[in-house]
Amino acid sequence: MIQEPDSFDLEEAGSEPGTEDEPEATRRAAGVTESSRANRGWWDRNADEYQVEHGTFLGDDRFVWCPEGLDEVEAELLGPPEDLKDKDVLEIGAGAAQCARWLAVQGARPVALDLSHRQLQHALRIGGSFPLVCADAGTLPFADGSFDLACSAYGALPFVADPRLVLREVRRVLRPGGRFVFSVTHPVRWAFPDEPGPEGLTVSASYFDRTPYVEQDEDGRAVYVEHHRTLGDRVRDIVSSGLRLVDLVEPEWPAWNTAEWGGWSPLRGGLVPGTAIFVCERD
Repeated sequence: MIQEPDSFDLEEAGSEPGTEDEPEATRRAAGVTESSRANRGWWDRNADEYQVEHGTFLGDDRFVWCPEGLDEVEAELLGPPEDLKDKDVLEIGAGAAQCARWLAVQGARPVALDLSHRQLQHALRIGGSFPLVCADAGTLPFADGSFDLACSAYGALPFVADPRLVLREVRRVLRPGGRFVFSVTHPVRWAFPDEPGPEGLTVSASYFDRTPYVEQDEDGRAVYVEHHRTLGDRVRDIVSSGLRLVDLVEPEWPAWNTAEWGGWSPLRGGLVPGTAIFVCERD
């Protein structure tokens, strides 16, 4: 759990612009511990900017699965909203807990978990009566069979070196018949530059190269790590972790969405899938 801060300043966690050297981008091996440490630090440093840049799109209490704007109100990937009442739900990679807040409005009992303490401070800033837990998704601090549902929007899994650790932990804390739905950057995007314009439409790397993308400081310490799994890898990870894949959703880019989000854009979204959402169940 995290405690309410005495005050909240959007500037206090970040450094002054230009005071840090730009990290070096490379491809190299990065294990579970290094990835977790690097990404915890990255999200703590960048949580303020992320919430300022994307907070309006996300809202305070919406459940949006991806930059395409797929909303759980319409998608019902966790089930009909009326069926969420009195359900225990774990949100993994919650950020400012917008999804958990929406779940609470539906009458569910959410728990919002994130690796980044600073992201959860934003959840405190917005407010809500549900628990906030700062922990690594690979070692969930909950008893077996604690939840009816689990969810992860906006890609917590790509930052994990071994996603099977997370999937097995999720299965452990789900009750029989429980559902886990998670969204990730669509695996095909790994082959393209992460650019929203025309330059992001030309293949520049092998889809089958699973070497992690790493940003590292001048001493070679990772400060950001992202891992790639092919579509087949994701399916095998789910099955080998004891879950059953019941649906795979690839949201199309809607005409109403004119926003760019990193490498997502109307141009790319109309031609190349940007997000994959896996709907899994525990038997």
